[in-house]
Amino acid sequence: MVKLSGLGGRLYTGETSFNIVGNRRRWYSISAIFILLSIGALLIQGLHLGIEFKGGSSYTVNKAGTTVEQARAAVADVDIPGEIIVQKIGDDKVKVQTGALSAAQSAAVEKALTIAFNVPLESIDTQLIGPSWGKEITKKALYGLIAFLIVIMIFLTMIFEPKMAISAIVAVVHDVFITVGIYALVGFDVTPATVIGFLTILGYSLYDTVVVFDKVRENTKSVAAVGKVTYSQAANLAVNQTIVRSANTSLIALLPVGAILFVGAGLLGAGTLKDLSLALFIGLAVGTYSSIFIAPPFLASLREKEPAMQALAKRVASRGGAEPVSASVSANSERAAIRPSVGRGPRNQPKRKGRK
Repeated sequence: MVKLSGLGGRLYTGETSFNIVGNRRRWYSISAIFILLSIGALLIQGLHLGIEFKGGSSYTVNKAGTTVEQARAAVADVDIPGEIIVQKIGDDKVKVQTGALSAAQSAAVEKALTIAFNVPLESIDTQLIGPSWGKEITKKALYGLIAFLIVIMIFLTMIFEPKMAISAIVAVVHDVFITVGIYALVGFDVTPATVIGFLTILGYSLYDTVVVFDKVRENTKSVAAVGKVTYSQAANLAVNQTIVRSANTSLIALLPVGAILFVGAGLLGAGTLKDLSLALFIGLAVGTYSSIFIAPPFLASLREKEPAMQALAKRVASRGGAEPVSASVSANSERAAIRPSVGRGPRNQPKRKGRK
């Protein structure tokens, strides 16, 4: 048998324990602050939708040494309605984004860019997207998100129980809301890559939550029959037993994503990667937080309202509080579910008659 050592071993055996489930109001308050900030960012700034969603025109000039100032000056004299966004992509590309343009306006922009940068028309990548197509993409993205949540809820209900499914969905909505709010605060464009990043972090958050819930189910399987600890205390042990694993997994996942975000998009200027990497980086961090500090406490709150769990809490309290929760208590709960009833035998057993 492998000997557990260090903090992870002490957390697993119950020798060291963080009262995560018991301090649920603290975690709820932290999440409430981030959610309020997200609401404020969405109301004040809103999401910066890319042209794939709102429609528009995009012109990418492929030439080394291009600058944002040159591109902005080149299109300044062209009659273009709405806002003009100019971005530097790497060392040899500059992108100009506008609203929806007519064919004549688009040709005027291309001509201005070819003259300003002294390049042929073939060196300019033009992308024209109509508003109706952008609305269709937005609708499909929302449908995909809703279908994802419904399928996951059905799956978790079949594998675990309805209250675990509800808690997992609450954690997922929590992750998406905060990630979208931070996205609005930073001001990055929401592109199809962003939507892919959102769906990816939903899957990761659910994966982490399912791992924790599987341990919660194991620890609370026969908690009412044993009667030594409450549901919240057994669930808290499960969270402590998986917290090191979740932290290690998230750290390993954040390292390459952080490299893409800060090195690839930040230093090297790979603009096509920043939308996906930012969504992944924020979502992985928030998803790890919710799978530990939001989903298990919320599940415990739902289960503690059940009459059986309330009766269990009263029995534990009548004994002067629960004994220290450890892995042995979880093992006793597991054995209680399969232990056969052993008695002394029937009392009214017929006596054997001896010889007179």
